[in-house]
Order: sequence, then structure tokens, then C-alpha cells
Amino acid sequence: MRLFIHAWRNMWRNPRRTLITLTAVGLNIAILIAAFSLMDGLLRHAVSNAVNLTTGEVQVHAPEYLSRRSIYDTLQHPDRLLERIRGPQVQALARSFGFGLAAHGSKSSGAQFWGINPDEERRIFDLASHMAAGSFLSTPSDGGIVLGSKLARSLELSPGDELVVVVQAADGSLGNQLFTVRGVLKSAGDSIDRTGAFIHRDDFASLFAARGMVHEIAVNSHSSLPLQALEDRVEAAAPGLQVSTWRELMPVLSDMMNIFDVSMWLFGVIFFLAAGLGVMNTMLMATFERVREFGLIKALGASPWRIVRDVAAEALVLGMTATLLGGSLGLAAGLYLQTVGLDTSAFAGSYTIAGVAFDPVWRAVVSLESVLVPILAMWGICLLASLYPAVIAARLDPVRAMQHV
Repeated sequence: MRLFIHAWRNMWRNPRRTLITLTAVGLNIAILIAAFSLMDGLLRHAVSNAVNLTTGEVQVHAPEYLSRRSIYDTLQHPDRLLERIRGPQVQALARSFGFGLAAHGSKSSGAQFWGINPDEERRIFDLASHMAAGSFLSTPSDGGIVLGSKLARSLELSPGDELVVVVQAADGSLGNQLFTVRGVLKSAGDSIDRTGAFIHRDDFASLFAARGMVHEIAVNSHSSLPLQALEDRVEAAAPGLQVSTWRELMPVLSDMMNIFDVSMWLFGVIFFLAAGLGVMNTMLMATFERVREFGLIKALGASPWRIVRDVAAEALVLGMTATLLGGSLGLAAGLYLQTVGLDTSAFAGSYTIAGVAFDPVWRAVVSLESVLVPILAMWGICLLASLYPAVIAARLDPVRAMQHV
């Protein structure tokens, strides 16, 4: 304790220099905590949107379905598969897919039709609450349809309008049906926005003559299980079928997350180096100002290790003080950004990255890691930055040092 008390006193021998260094290092810490929290929020929001809206953490398909998207590549005995996959922490549902033409007035567009169970979608995924207008599908079927935002805009549709659908049915016939638009989704990713059309699975079976056909099982544990453990569980329950994690289904998003992680660490390294150079400069100046003092201490029998310890303790106290101030400021900024967020709608509106929709209000996520990692790393940087001045002080010749002016 006495060592740190002496270090505190020595630190304030030159208040101006100490305050400048404290301010620089503290601001570095505050910026890093806020930036790490914002990036963590961006990545968590991306994964949450990708996983919890529709994709799920793991999906099961017939071996050729993802490459061909054929209505005939179905899962056999889907109910048995669902029973084997589901568990206390694991939820799963079945979906059917087909392609066709949607028309309203003089407008028409290709669409991908999702045959879903609305009650299961509400229970397992978040798409039902992701509405821009109108409401989600109901059970039992009432002939309703829910559209992606860009598809509805291109067809000039709003809730209550009628939509004509024409498809090639699974039995080779021409299926056609009149639907009523129940709702329009918020932006949910390029694929859903441009072509997504959600109908009750009973309506899908009637429209496509595809009763009992299931093309996908989406599995979600809401992060209660590690992704690898969940994948292993599903593979054991679905031998011979294609089991894919969200990282495999959306490789661009997965790569983007890895790039952002590396970018943030590079960003942090630059700030840590700047702070380290500032601390080193402060300790060098303090060392040269106290040459005679170090010479006298060595003449009285102090070991080089004692001098290294004293200089390192002073740098550590400087770093701890700076991180206390900067950490408090960074934590306050992170909590503010977590609650209020940064509204980017004036610059970009709603936007997508790697096919995933992002909320224009960018919110941070403050975690123990985003606060502790910059603080602990800065302590280490301060200690490392003090070694060079400490070695210089420890190697001083006592006689020459005491004659230093």
C-alpha cells in the first residue's frame, strides 16, 4: 500500500502533465467502451434479426432442396422429425415453400409463398410482431396473406386489398386463388422484402395441391444452447438430411461479423498504442526530472528492481486513475446509447446488410466484456509503457546521476 501512496504523490509532482495524460488516456478508454458497446449492439442486432425473425439457429432440408428449390424436394415424415428435434430448450416448426405470380390491377410480380402455421410462428419467432401495417395471419385460415414491404409497394397494396395468385401446382395443374392482404411487414431482409408472401399452410396445401409437403424445419433455442451443440443434436435427430446453421445459410453475415470483430480490435490497438505512447512520454519526462533523486536512492543501497518497481507502480496508478475516470464516462455513454441509441434514419432510413434488415436506430449493448476488456488492456499497456523509462532509471550511475543538473 505504501508503494502506491508514494506513486500517487510522485504522479502529482507535475500536475499539468499528469492531467493531460489522464485526460488523453481517459478519453481513449471512454471512446473504446462506447465503440465496443455500439459494435456489440450492431452484431447482436444482426444475429437477432437473422435468427429470431425467420431463419432460426439451425434448419433442416432435403439434401437437394437448397440448391434446386424444387417443390418436390420434401422432408419425409416431418412430424416424426419435429418430435425428435424438440426438447425442453429447443423449439422447431415446419414450413412449405412455392413460387408463383402475384397480381393486383395492372401490376404483377413473382413471389415466394411461405406456407406456415401462424400460431407456431408467433410462439417461436418474431416475424408476427414485425408488422408495418395491418396484422399477421390468423388461425383458422381466413384467406389472408401477409406481404414483404417491397413486394407490397411494387404491387401498390395495403391491408384490405385483394391479390390474385397464380402458381404451378405440385400435381401439374394451374393453381389460382384470391387472397386478402392482412398485413405488410417491416423490412426483414432483401429476400422477404422483395418476394415474401406468407399464407396459412392450409391455403398453401390447397393452392399448390401440396397437402403434407414440408420443405423446411426451422429450429431455435433462443441462445439457450451453444450453436455447435444444437447442430449436433439436430444432426442426430435428422440423419441423411441437410442440417445447416445460420452461419452456413448466411455466410456473408457470418463473414461480416468476423470482419467487424477484427476491425474493432485493430481500432482498439491504435488507441492503445496512442495511450501507451502518452504514458511512456509522461514517465520519461518524470524520470529525467528525477535523475538526481534516483542516483541518491541507488547510492543509499536501493536495487535496480526497487527503482523499476517504483516507476512501474507510478504508471499503474496513472493508468488506474485514468481508467476509473474514462471507464465511468464510457459506461455512462454506453448506457445512454443502449437506451436512446443513434438515430441514423436521416442518413440511411431502413437498410440491409448482408441481406439482414437493420433498425435505423443503432443501439449499443453494454456488457461486462465491453467494459472490462478496454480497462484491463489499458492497465497492461501502462505497465508495458513504463518499462523503458524504468530501465533507464534503474541503470543510472549513482555518481553521475547526483551531479546531474
